[in-house]
Amino acid sequence: MNIVAEHKISGEPIDSKAPKRPARPVLWFIIVGMLLGALVGGLVWFNYFRGQMIKQFFANNKPPPVAVSAADAKLEVVPNLLTAVGELAAVHQVNVSADVNGRVTEIKFEPGAHVEAGTPLVQLFDAPDQGDLANYKAQATVAQLSLDRAKQLAARQFGPQATVDTAQAAYDQALAGIAKTEALISQKLVRAPFSGDLGVRKVEVGQYLTAGTAIVSLTDLSQLWANFTVTEKDSGNLKVGQAVRLKVDAYPGRTFDGKITTIEPQIASDTRNIRVQATIANPEKILKPGMFVTTTVVLPDKPAMVTIPETAVDYTLYGDSVFVITEKKEDDGKTSLSAVRSFVQTGNRVDGRVEILKGVKPGDKVVAVGQLKLQSGAAVSISTDPPPPIPAQPPRY
Repeated sequence: MNIVAEHKISGEPIDSKAPKRPARPVLWFIIVGMLLGALVGGLVWFNYFRGQMIKQFFANNKPPPVAVSAADAKLEVVPNLLTAVGELAAVHQVNVSADVNGRVTEIKFEPGAHVEAGTPLVQLFDAPDQGDLANYKAQATVAQLSLDRAKQLAARQFGPQATVDTAQAAYDQALAGIAKTEALISQKLVRAPFSGDLGVRKVEVGQYLTAGTAIVSLTDLSQLWANFTVTEKDSGNLKVGQAVRLKVDAYPGRTFDGKITTIEPQIASDTRNIRVQATIANPEKILKPGMFVTTTVVLPDKPAMVTIPETAVDYTLYGDSVFVITEKKEDDGKTSLSAVRSFVQTGNRVDGRVEILKGVKPGDKVVAVGQLKLQSGAAVSISTDPPPPIPAQPPRY
């Protein structure tokens, strides 16, 4: 019996094959893959094209040269100086005081006045001593008369020699009393021990002074000492008689000259420094004891060194460097200037210039002002504006 032939039964024969799957999804995958590949390729090409355009833009649009001030590296003899700090001290300075106790009866000076050596300053009460002096003088007068009489009698052999000796002793004793009393009286008249300028008065009339009480300060300002210290390493370069230049904060811009007069014969064990003393003439009396002073010892000259302005050196943690200006020819035949960074080894700095031990040759042109805007190899142009004075001084208002 054939199932297909049955009434109201439809379908396929059991042995019929399944239909094939359509190829549309595969085609979609291929199309999407091609689109993605084209997109990625376009992005890569766009980035490459953009980089080439940027590179070409900067190659054709160079920044203008930076205007800088230039200076030449010179070969010159730099003063060999040794700088130290110290303070000024007076050659003659003392607090005038009395040798003995007493009451002030008269003040004979004006504070701040200039006095000569031996000028009376203060009188202490000396009435008892003046009475003793008169007594001893009377005794001396009587003793001298007795001595003359004894000598006359002895010469005529009317008196013994013992009487002459007794009279001589009495006379000498009276003279000794006079000398002692005059010394006590002189102690109660306080005088200036040397010429100089007085300070502030520290006593009043009627005040009782004990021995050693300060009355007034006395300072001789005609000469001063500059005391300073140098290291053990530099002590071998110092000699008595070397010139010294001094600067003080009270008079900026001024230099005072002196000479080394004393060098301590031993080095301090705790600081390894040696103490040096220079003597300075002070005819204007503008330098004062106690002033802070910067001393510069002039040592023998060293061989000529390469120097450049101190403003040309760029001090960094990575080392000291300068920008050296070099010339180069472009493809069109024109000459251009560029600044190339060169690391240097610096030495001493004197009067706004610095020694270059390594890194710059004599005759090299370096950037003195304007290097903060530069990079190594940057194009530069030399400005016609004058560089700032060296050493630069701040404006005063």
